Amino acid sequence: MRIRPDIPLAWLQLTREWPRFLAALAGVTFAVVLVFMQLGFSDALYASSVRMHEALAGDLFLVHPQASYLALMKPFSRRRLYQTLAFPGVASVTPVYTIQTLWKNPVTAATRNIFIVGIDPTVTVLNLPEVNRQRDQIRRPDVVLFDEASRPEYGPVAQELNAGRLVVTDVGNRRITVTGLFRLGTSFAIDGIIITSEANFLRLVPVRPKGLIDIGVIKLRPGVNPEIIQKVLAASLPRDVEVLTKAGFEEREKSYWRKSTPIGFVFAFGTIMGTVVGLIIVYQILFADISDHLAEYATLKAIGYTNRDLFSVVFQEATIVAVVGFVPGFVLCLWLYQFAGNATFLPLRMNLPLVVAVLTLTIAMCCASGALALRKVRTADPAEVF
Repeated sequence: MRIRPDIPLAWLQLTREWPRFLAALAGVTFAVVLVFMQLGFSDALYASSVRMHEALAGDLFLVHPQASYLALMKPFSRRRLYQTLAFPGVASVTPVYTIQTLWKNPVTAATRNIFIVGIDPTVTVLNLPEVNRQRDQIRRPDVVLFDEASRPEYGPVAQELNAGRLVVTDVGNRRITVTGLFRLGTSFAIDGIIITSEANFLRLVPVRPKGLIDIGVIKLRPGVNPEIIQKVLAASLPRDVEVLTKAGFEEREKSYWRKSTPIGFVFAFGTIMGTVVGLIIVYQILFADISDHLAEYATLKAIGYTNRDLFSVVFQEATIVAVVGFVPGFVLCLWLYQFAGNATFLPLRMNLPLVVAVLTLTIAMCCASGALALRKVRTADPAEVF
């Protein structure tokens, strides 16, 4: 008669020595925390890097082919943007100017790079309700809007404005007034953002020729397929501009951080190392547990258990360790995400796909450890016991 093992057998074997079981759980919890944080920061990197891309109200975008990323664009002639108006399906175009320059903290006078965005205040360029409600303000000379989600090193700008007081400071070598707020958020390359009109942008950056822009925003007529127009424009315009769909524009930014900087590699390597550490710890625990109970495994074989049955017990142990060790790691990361998010101003978000991915990886890691430890079960010989 074939005897089937059940989960209580695996559970009793694990809990027979609580110190060893707790050590295994601690190893899994450590691996879970490490993987969660690496994946969380990686996701925050890519999500924060395309905040401005997502906010731009356009269907297609022109950029210079040699532009690196949003904070380091390369200007191109605005004539290329207006040339697209000759193509059927293009409804309107809008130039966008970007650059980083120095901002002076109005309280401490310390300087820090800030990202400036210059837009046409007569049209909707950004899908940001706070900006659109205040477009008339930035038409006035030397007036800007400030991102209240910027880092605190820029000074108590939001607090002053919320208290009903205007903020006057220096941007570059020019005196400006902050009259309003909006919320967008920081990224790995951008700590703070101000938005103003294109006329004010050119006053703040006098070395920039008016005919050079950084991003060309193209709106298409209703019902027009952006991918078809993108291919037509790419084939027709000179090679000194690159035509991108919104998804392509965002992917271009993410690809830069993933492939052209060490940050993407560091996060991926950290995830792999966390998994390897957890695998080694669980393997050592399971291998030691099997070695200590080798006689019991041999006895089970003698009374009818097959190698397959014993393998099932080991995999049940691995799954129990994975699930039980995952829970404290998940709970701890809920707090760590909030703490790290508040400290870095990055969008660290715990979501269901991430939880499922880490849980699946944890179970796979522990089952792989169990598979490595199984060779010890195969050596369990009833003849050596009796």
